[in-house]
Amino acid sequence: MISKQNAESPLYAIIDLGSNSFHMLITRLLADSVQTVDKVKRKVRLAGGLDEENNLDDAAISRGLECLSFFAERLQDIPPENIRVVATATLRIAKNAEFFLARAQKILGTKVSLLSGLQEAETIYLGVAHTSCSADQRLVLDIGGASTEIIIGEAFAVKKITSLDIGCVTFNRRYFHDGLLSKSNFEAAITQAKSELKPLVKSYTDIGWQDVLGGSGTMQALAEILMYQKRPAIITLDFLHDLQQQLLSIKRVENIAIPGLASDRKPVFASGLAILTALFEALGIKQLQLSSGALREGLLYEMLPDMRKISIRQRTINSLTQKFHIDQPHASRVNEQACRLVQLWQLPQAKAHSNQRQLLTTACALHEVGLLMEYKHHQQHGAYIIQHADLPGFDQSERQLLVALVRLYKADINPEQLREQSALDYQDACLLLAALRLAVILCRRRRDDVLPDYESRIEGYSIYLCLPQDWLAQHPLIVDELRQENLYLNTLGLNLKIHC
Repeated sequence: MISKQNAESPLYAIIDLGSNSFHMLITRLLADSVQTVDKVKRKVRLAGGLDEENNLDDAAISRGLECLSFFAERLQDIPPENIRVVATATLRIAKNAEFFLARAQKILGTKVSLLSGLQEAETIYLGVAHTSCSADQRLVLDIGGASTEIIIGEAFAVKKITSLDIGCVTFNRRYFHDGLLSKSNFEAAITQAKSELKPLVKSYTDIGWQDVLGGSGTMQALAEILMYQKRPAIITLDFLHDLQQQLLSIKRVENIAIPGLASDRKPVFASGLAILTALFEALGIKQLQLSSGALREGLLYEMLPDMRKISIRQRTINSLTQKFHIDQPHASRVNEQACRLVQLWQLPQAKAHSNQRQLLTTACALHEVGLLMEYKHHQQHGAYIIQHADLPGFDQSERQLLVALVRLYKADINPEQLREQSALDYQDACLLLAALRLAVILCRRRRDDVLPDYESRIEGYSIYLCLPQDWLAQHPLIVDELRQENLYLNTLGLNLKIHC
């Protein structure tokens, strides 16, 4: 059962007055992790209401204040100290921003903080750092409606930070106002974005980075297109160029119909694509993956207690372990044996800090997550939970691998489920699954004191498992399961050979 303290935990609210959309995120702490209670998003297009003198017109102000009156309803039941409301680029630019902010604060009944460009960029970076697991040195990009943030950081520390006044709404008004998806419009937008980036390129490339992440609407839309195509959500320059060619063939913004692209994203899709293309080309970016968080998550996690002390992946595992009453000692037992096997096999996954080893450990920790539902179909239930649960710290390709490992950790094996994942090479994924399955069999009695002392090695496609003769004699059921396991592993092209 969920503890009374967790069940009655207070709500937290974050409101982001963005240039394109206003967002409200409502959460609470549950099982030492963040549970999203509600998300509300309204396309206000505030930046679209800026005139030539950077004054917000009455229509944009009315749209924004109407949206905040809706949000205010939900804030009534949330402690004031648990609410953060921030305004970003458009309200930094607008000359009549004070008029809007004063009315906004009156409607919401709480302070609205106007973030500087650097404050916004740093908060975006913290949102990525709290919710994504990537290489230590990371480049974070965020394309908003009226600004673009570029940050290099390590862990929770920012090293280089820039906020540029270029955004998908302002670029849409400037370069695609005629509704034409023409080569000249794209070239003009990309050239202008590159000219803004040019003074920054050397200082960023001199520092360097290992991974590139982004979490804004443009990147989210691109990732959704890739996922619709059943491809990994990894954005490359070739993919951006392909999409630009598609848009050129469509010719007009109102005719955009790309499978996987949400209709509310279409008006600013071309301008966001142009800015991201410029970022890739100017900075020499090879690929970008979607982050799990950005501005709102940065505000939220920094408001919550002790969120920097535990890694995001461990927090996610702990949360699911508690929510689904997983037998944690048994999961640890299985993990110890699986990791011992990959070490004996001298696989790359054997390194304690390798991503593959971490994914194996996660699969071991969560392989029985579906048991709370029922035993008969618990692997399918477990795979469904992993597929659809919030998994901060794991990207889409890693989630696919975890789904496959949890679904296939015992009984029949469907090799296609390992081929569909893209986190690992197919053969490496097969060996990871074999280690998990053998560990589960060896730990069948769910006791530490009856585990055998064994040796194992891999030669070609054969797995040799050397077990003590007396242990085999005392465990005829496990011996039979190991014989059966050889038939299952044959479907992966592997042979299991048991000897004493």
